[in-house]
Amino acid sequence: MTSLLELKQYIKKFYIKNETYITYIWKFLLALVSILMINGKLGYMNSLNNFAIVMMAALLCAILPANFIVFISAVFILGHLYALAPECAMIVAIIFVLMFLLYFRFSPKDTLAVLLTPVFYFLHIPFVMPLAMGLLGTPASAVSVAFGVVISFVISYFSSNAATFGSDGVEEAANEFHTILAGIIGNKTMIVMIVAFAITVVIVYMIRRSSVDNSWKIAIACGAISLIICILIGSLVCDAEISIIGVIFGTIISALLMLVVEFFSFSLDYSRTEKVQFEDDEYYYYVKAVPKVTVSTPERKVKKINRAREQHR
Repeated sequence: MTSLLELKQYIKKFYIKNETYITYIWKFLLALVSILMINGKLGYMNSLNNFAIVMMAALLCAILPANFIVFISAVFILGHLYALAPECAMIVAIIFVLMFLLYFRFSPKDTLAVLLTPVFYFLHIPFVMPLAMGLLGTPASAVSVAFGVVISFVISYFSSNAATFGSDGVEEAANEFHTILAGIIGNKTMIVMIVAFAITVVIVYMIRRSSVDNSWKIAIACGAISLIICILIGSLVCDAEISIIGVIFGTIISALLMLVVEFFSFSLDYSRTEKVQFEDDEYYYYVKAVPKVTVSTPERKVKKINRAREQHR
């Protein structure tokens, strides 16, 4: 345990020392992974698949604010859908505009939630995000997670049904509009996931903010259980096609990953808890103070030996 705490301290010091460069690197990598994922799943416009274009976009995202990655990702999605069928791009553009308005209104700082939700979705563990945002975000983070879920299902829908779009004629285009709206907005699985994720974010947030011992671990456990129950109930009520076995295993893996996040973000020593009571003219105060688990990293001392002096002696 001591070695892990020392590793945590080393990582923390290294990050603080090189924060500027690390920020550029993670924004570049996040943008690169997001764009490559979009190109791999859609990829209908050849110019956007060009490696030079991808690298230029990722480098641009690295030096601009993090929210620009969300914008660039949306541009790539719309570009590929326009190459597939203009009506597809038009409908998704309207959906994106509405979601962007909600996103910038309620949770503009949750860029990672928007971008990582599709990534984890295609890794088959999207349950990481509601648990993570409940621990590290606020109830408003449910909006960003929902945005990420919608993007995931949009990409998946057009990746699986590309052959059905692109017909000529007014009547065919109208039928495509109806099909797209039914396929995206009427997707019962997506609706169940959005509701279940939102409930989980709120539950995890409320529990981890409480003053009980091991609140973060309790929040992770309760969030994982509530997530499974909400998805199970939603799939039964809405008759959604959801693999419950996959949900259970994915949620367990996500909860284990959140224990790692808890170790690096909120490691407390409850054995040294102190409770203090004091008062002023108007209030009584009851304070519970729990110290963080810390360990001093060993200082490395380098001894310099003067060889000339040794030889002279």
